[in-house]
Amino acid sequence: MKRHIPSSTLTLLAAATLTVMSVGSVQAATPAGPDAVPSAIDSSKRVIRAVNSSTQAPSAAQTGNSATAPQVLPNTATAPSAPSTPTAPMSKAEPEPKLDVRVYQNPQVDLSSSGVDLRQGQLSNIPTPTASVSAVSFVDTVLIPQTRDGASGQLDVSLLDDFLTEVAPNVRHYPPNFPNRSQRYNTREKIKGFVDWIEQYATAPNASYEVLLRAAKLNGMARNLDLGSDYAIRASTYVAKAIDRQPNSAEANFLYGMMLTEGGGFKEGKKYLDKAVSLGYTEAEQSLAQSDLLSDRRDEALNRLRQLQQRMPNDKMIAQQVKLVEDGKYYIWDIPAPDINVKP
Repeated sequence: MKRHIPSSTLTLLAAATLTVMSVGSVQAATPAGPDAVPSAIDSSKRVIRAVNSSTQAPSAAQTGNSATAPQVLPNTATAPSAPSTPTAPMSKAEPEPKLDVRVYQNPQVDLSSSGVDLRQGQLSNIPTPTASVSAVSFVDTVLIPQTRDGASGQLDVSLLDDFLTEVAPNVRHYPPNFPNRSQRYNTREKIKGFVDWIEQYATAPNASYEVLLRAAKLNGMARNLDLGSDYAIRASTYVAKAIDRQPNSAEANFLYGMMLTEGGGFKEGKKYLDKAVSLGYTEAEQSLAQSDLLSDRRDEALNRLRQLQQRMPNDKMIAQQVKLVEDGKYYIWDIPAPDINVKP
């Protein structure tokens, strides 16, 4: 049985056939291969342009089956160039400054002479320095034997003896007196340094009398500055050895008697002070007067000092000590100390 197909259906089928055929012809016309796909360079040269609103809109028949993609057109427009920087006008090359270089020429001066005159050199417009020296002092060189037999050579105690002579009036007795705290501190630190230096020689079994006596003085001063009991023990040990080396040493007997009496050993120290007095050591009599005061024998102390003042009327220190005892004081060494200048 034959079925009747409407004419409109045939028309639609014909149109679809023509569409398929046209698509196939277009694909056949497109070359295949690597050139068919745009390269990265080609893509960078292509831009997607938006559809202009003034362009006629597609008809409903054209958009019924598929959406219209944006049109891809070759980038024929020239990319905008970077703004050009205005070029400054080229200036003329400036000439390089000329430097006046002078090479110093050492003048022919006899350097073996006592001085050199700087004005003979190339020192124009530079003032000649001047210098002056004042308060020049010299320290006597003192060498002592290191050991009793002298086999170990000698020690240079020039600076040590100069220091002991300078600070003895301030720290030889107790209590010490200083013009200010700085001088007390500087003296204490220097004593500690000298003690450390001489200790290596004083502890030797055959240390000389000269080494032991100086070690005793230093440690005795350290004791008066309240640096510790170790200094007091070493001081008495060294002075006892010094007396063993030279029993008739007036200074050694005085030092030992002074240390004992000022430390409270009045009876033990008196015999050493008496021996020092018999050997002509004046300071030992002053220490005996100090011992009498601390032993509550004020009258004996005052009589001793007055007799000493009669023998030495020009000694201002003895006159001050007599005044202290008359005023009821107990320390005859507690008097204004002379000004010193101990360097740190």
